[in-house]
Order: sequence, then structure tokens, then C-alpha cells
Amino acid sequence: MECEPWMNLFLLAILCPLITGAPSSISCPDENLSISGGSFSFSKDGSIVRYNCSEGYYPAIRIRHCIRGKWNPLPKRKQPECKKITCPDPRGFKNGEVYPYQRQYFVNDTTHYSCNSGYDFRGSGTRVCQANGKWSGGTPVCGRNSDHCPDPGIPAGSTRTGHMFNIDDKVTYRCENKLTLIGSKERVCQENGQWSGTEPQCYADFTYDSPEEASEGFSSSLKSNLAVSQQYEGTDQYGKRIRVGNGGKLDIYIALDVSDSIDEEDFEKAKGVIKTLIEKISYYEVSPNYEILIFATDVARIVSMRDFKSGKIFHNLTGTNIAQAYKSILESMQIEQMRNKEEFKKTQHIVIMFSDGQANMGGNPRKWVDQIKDLVKQNTPSEEEENLDLYVFGMGDDVNSEDINDLKTDRGNEKFFFKLKNLDDLQETFDGMIGTSLCFSI
Repeated sequence: MECEPWMNLFLLAILCPLITGAPSSISCPDENLSISGGSFSFSKDGSIVRYNCSEGYYPAIRIRHCIRGKWNPLPKRKQPECKKITCPDPRGFKNGEVYPYQRQYFVNDTTHYSCNSGYDFRGSGTRVCQANGKWSGGTPVCGRNSDHCPDPGIPAGSTRTGHMFNIDDKVTYRCENKLTLIGSKERVCQENGQWSGTEPQCYADFTYDSPEEASEGFSSSLKSNLAVSQQYEGTDQYGKRIRVGNGGKLDIYIALDVSDSIDEEDFEKAKGVIKTLIEKISYYEVSPNYEILIFATDVARIVSMRDFKSGKIFHNLTGTNIAQAYKSILESMQIEQMRNKEEFKKTQHIVIMFSDGQANMGGNPRKWVDQIKDLVKQNTPSEEEENLDLYVFGMGDDVNSEDINDLKTDRGNEKFFFKLKNLDDLQETFDGMIGTSLCFSI
């Protein structure tokens, strides 16, 4: 498969110089910025300080921004320090035993799980606390397998309300010790014997997904969702990769945050990441329609859905921040729906957002995300949001996981939110999706 001509135009567009947020006109003092047990570095313009610790530790202060001549947060007399990374408390494990039973679990600590008599075990019998603040393996569960749905378990760091697992029974989760819940806060036992939503996870501020698990999770989900568009095209017995005709069944929206919480160096890396992502999608031999937006205070529509479908590529600077980015996507979807309602019903919509989640202008983006969900759901035969996939990649030192959790899809065993330490890890994530050259056909 040859690379699409529009790709070259797209790359020319985003390689043009773009302002990523004006640095403070007043510099901040460079004293009293040290961290005990670690190091710090400045961004190129000196407006951001980032702190680093050795593996197995995290900085109590991760980042400072220079705002009108003052650091935010302000340095204190007591020097911040690097602290040991801990994994979420696994002692909520029910109907069995966890060993060793201790107050905290640090990197490389190993736990073992077993069930009481009369209970069946599933999940990982041994788990290791990893350097990214997550346990290896899957959630261990001891259940009786006598209800309609299996025991959904209690992920490390969480508590669960609800112990009945028959049709329409609900369980709710919350995270302890100021951890943030990522995934479904409430799950319902369905007629098919599966739980709605996705298994929750409890993230600390220092918790990240590794590039390997992000690559596996995203490529698995993306492959599954790209395959949805096959239902209108048909497939052969060999399951060959599909090609969806231009103007047809697959619309992909990519939105990149270039606010001053992401500095210019990061933005340059982010442009390369988007290029890699589009190349990786081309491996699947689908021919999606793209809308590509960058946003900070304004939204720059690098490629619009309408102009992609008509063969025109241009960019126009309009709009406002992360909320406006989702609003712009909603408006594009509404126009597509009005132009051809039947075609819209057959379209798979994929939204991929890259952001630190700091929605500090334009209001809460959740209302626009909810409207996007409603628009697609109203035009889909199924009650499920099968034709809409909302992915979010949280990047950098200041990710607001709780806010981002409201902006993604929750469905099945798929993962739609990925929190990565930096853009190098994001690049590694996409590089790991497919280990071959992409501008060819198979």
C-alpha cells in the first residue's frame, strides 16, 4: 500500500513553527530548587522545572511552572525529597490469604495469594511490585462460581461494595489512600454473564503504564475496533486486513495538546509521535478519514474531516482549549451526521486525545464528550456505544488522571486510557505496536 499523498501535506503543515504557549516574561529565581536524593532540570526557556529520582523512587514535587516571576508551587524552606515508590495495598483480597501481609509494599516486593477451602482461584498467584507503581500480572480472585457473573474481584488499593453477582446486580469501587480510580466506578452483571465497563485500577500520582503494556493494550483494542468496520464490508475466510473506502466507514479524530504545560521540546516529539501513529494505523490497510487538531488556547484544525473527504487539506486557527477540542470534534460529527445519516450510522468513530488533562480554560470538557456519546448512540442500532471509541493518552509530569477518566470509553476488557511518563515512552509505545515498515501491502 502506498502512503497517501495527503500525509505529506499533513507533515508539512505540522512541521511549520507553532507557538506552544508564551513563556513568562518575568524570570523566576533559581535558588532553593534542589531536591534531596534527586536532580532537577529546566525547560529550554527556563519556565518549567522538572524533578527526577533514581529508579524505585519518585519526587515529592514533580514539576514547577514559572508564572509572573513566581514558581508554582512555591519552594519551601524544607527541601523536597525523593520517596520510595509503593504499589497499591493488596490486602483487600477476600476469601483467601495474601503473603507477606505488611503495611507497605515497595518496588521488587513479591506477594503470593491462595484461596480458602471451597473457593476457586483465578488471576495471578504471584505478583511483583514494579518500578512504575503497578503490580505485575492480573487481579487475584477467590470465587465460588455459583452466580450468574464471576466474582469481579477487588483490585489492589480499592474497596468494593456489593457481594451479589446475579443479573442486574451492581458492584461499586473506590480507591483508598488518595489514589485515583481509573476504569469503572460501578459495574453491572449482564445477561451474557459479563460485567459492564472495565476493571478499575488505583493510580498514585507516580503511577505510569509501561510502554510495553500500553502498546499491547492500545494495539489490541485498536485492532478490535478497526475490525468493527468490517461488518459493513465483509471479510474473507482468511481474515485478511481490511480496506475501507475513502469517504466511508471509519473516521479517526486525533487531538494534540500543545498548551504551555507541554513545552516546545515535548511538542516537537509529539509531532513525530502522531506521524508514527498514523503510519501504524496504515498497517491495518484501512483507509480512514482523518481530522487532526492541535489545541492550547486555540484549536488549529490541521486536517478537517470534511476536507479530507473532499480531497482538500488546509488548516485554520479557531477555537479554545481541551473543551473546545472535543466541541470541535462534536461539531464535525454533527455535520457528518446531517450530510448523510445512513452513512453516519455505519461509521466507526475513533477519537484519540493526547493531553496532560489540565483543562484550565473553557469549562469542563466532559459535557462535550457526553454529547459526542449521545450523538453516536442515537444513530446506532445497538444500545451499546460500539461505534465510538474514545482513547486518552495522558502525558508528562502533571497528568490529571481523575479528570481524564471521564473522557474515555469504558467497555469490556479493553483499555482506553494510558498514562505515560514522557513522550519518549509514548513514541516507544507506538513503535512497539508493529515492528515492520508500513508503506506497503501484505
